[in-house]
Amino acid sequence: MSVKETIYPSRRFRGTPIIPGDKSISHRALIFGALADGKTEIVDILDGADVKSTAQCLQQLGVRITRSENTMLVYGTGDHGLVNPDSILDCGNSGTTMRLLMGVLAGQKIQCTLTGDASLRRRPMNRVADPLTQMGAHIRMTEGEFAPLSIAGGSLQAINYELKIASAQIKTALILAGLSSQGTTCLTGEISSRDHTEKMLSDFGVHLTLNSKSIEIRGGQTLRACKVQVPGDPSTAAFWIAAASIIPGAQLVLENISINPSRLGFLRVLQRMGADIQVEATSEQSEPVGRIRITSQPLKGVRVLKKEIPSLIDEIPLLAVVATQSIGTLEIEGAEELRVKESDRLEAIATNLRAMGGAIEMRQDGFRIEGFQKLQGTKIESYHDHRIAMAFSIAALVAQGPTEILNADCAGVSYPDFFSTLRKLTQ
Repeated sequence: MSVKETIYPSRRFRGTPIIPGDKSISHRALIFGALADGKTEIVDILDGADVKSTAQCLQQLGVRITRSENTMLVYGTGDHGLVNPDSILDCGNSGTTMRLLMGVLAGQKIQCTLTGDASLRRRPMNRVADPLTQMGAHIRMTEGEFAPLSIAGGSLQAINYELKIASAQIKTALILAGLSSQGTTCLTGEISSRDHTEKMLSDFGVHLTLNSKSIEIRGGQTLRACKVQVPGDPSTAAFWIAAASIIPGAQLVLENISINPSRLGFLRVLQRMGADIQVEATSEQSEPVGRIRITSQPLKGVRVLKKEIPSLIDEIPLLAVVATQSIGTLEIEGAEELRVKESDRLEAIATNLRAMGGAIEMRQDGFRIEGFQKLQGTKIESYHDHRIAMAFSIAALVAQGPTEILNADCAGVSYPDFFSTLRKLTQ
């Protein structure tokens, strides 16, 4: 049954919302904990559908996981390794779950099948499977590219591999496979995507050789269990940051947010647009954590270059919304990766923006939006994509008349309390 949410225009936006745990860090903490020796304690892990998919798959692979309030305990398999699951591993809507597990399973003596929902089964997996096959894994995919896919893992050989796409999922899958390989794996090319894996593996006792041009992973290293404190997700906080930037008189304070530089591209672009955003570090650890303050200010359009895309890939739908409330032109290029996310996000942005009476010039790898635009409330098709549903909920706050978000329950993939929090911030 389709779940609808009706959003009304708001002249008020204030508060200090609690931001759920970072999704990327939550996935990695679970997987690294599963592979480690000992018991890993994960505090403030995201309670979203994608992370639950990762936990469920790991449990099917023989990993004991328990939860009490805001803490999850993962009892690592260490040298014993994972076990063959007794059924297909269902990754739900989570591309991170599938791609990272491909890297793990490639180096385990396991045969299994991974699948997902209709959206995930349309997303390309050959970009991970091809290098894993070069390392010695046996992977069979539907139509040579998609899930369901089967993996027969085992003995892997290290490789030198040039990443063609700046993707943290692909990078992490190959790092995990490299840890199970004989020799030293070297990754070059597009390695500048978000670096949570590199930072967190250090906490688990793994040594990587890093520089601006390469990542080297020596095979045979053992992960050691540790405690992981999951900070608030900056990609989730971005929805409220966007709203506070475009609603006149808005003020917002966000605490305990990951301020990892590889995740702050959205903030950097908003600051170039004229937004009043202050970032203050409050904790020094492997993942920097801080406070973010936002006060609404008039904004102007800017050009976003391809090299900036990896640091704000999840926030591009929001940038489109912000652009309609800015003066001048926003241009996005090099964002073709959005066409193979949970939906074709570029097409979803264009369709919904035009439905609200907005204008957008589309390109294969981005778009051009001329501001200022008056938006009209309408029915928004989420395409079962959490980021589209939430981005256009923010657009609804500055539109004229009510807006209906169709299939709004997809927000639960990353932010189960999104709509209740939105109502609190606008009251």
